[in-house]
Amino acid sequence: MMIKLKYGNTNTYFVNGLLIDTDYAGTLSAFYKEIKKNKISVTDIKYVIATHYHPDHIGLVSELMALGVKLLLIEHQAEYVHYSYAIFHRQPLLKYKPIDENKAVIISCGQSRDFLYKMGIQGEIVSTVSHSGDGVAVISDDGNCFVGDLEPMEFIGAYESNQDLQKDWKLILSYNPVTIHYGHANEKRLK
Repeated sequence: MMIKLKYGNTNTYFVNGLLIDTDYAGTLSAFYKEIKKNKISVTDIKYVIATHYHPDHIGLVSELMALGVKLLLIEHQAEYVHYSYAIFHRQPLLKYKPIDENKAVIISCGQSRDFLYKMGIQGEIVSTVSHSGDGVAVISDDGNCFVGDLEPMEFIGAYESNQDLQKDWKLILSYNPVTIHYGHANEKRLK
């Protein structure tokens, strides 16, 4: 079961205990209202994963970790975990707490299918580095694909030499997704 949570500027998704992305720091009360509206409690959220570590996708990660939610970190994301700290540091009223990656569950993309299977999710996590070097997409076998801020495939022609974007979409499309779920745009049905 997939539930789209909209409580700020970033689309957040809840799939069988996995929260995909959060919004900006300072949105916790709006997050609580949104999960309550959707009959989800914090204890239902077992893991949180960021499609990338920009501030509008990781603002609540530390607060959720303090409540018992585990951070699922993909190996190639480790060096980016504190990317947004300087941005949040300039906004002290948000009271952002840096992420403690030492408490994260770290896996590779190759281990993701087995990991997700144990959560009741058929699918896997793949590296998509064209938007950000730490980017990932969560692709489920039921056709749902969560891509964060990956540029829509319709925009490939707007880039003269973005081979990474072409590679990312070629990889994603090899999974035959039915619906693409973006971080800031409406979902797009492909079939």
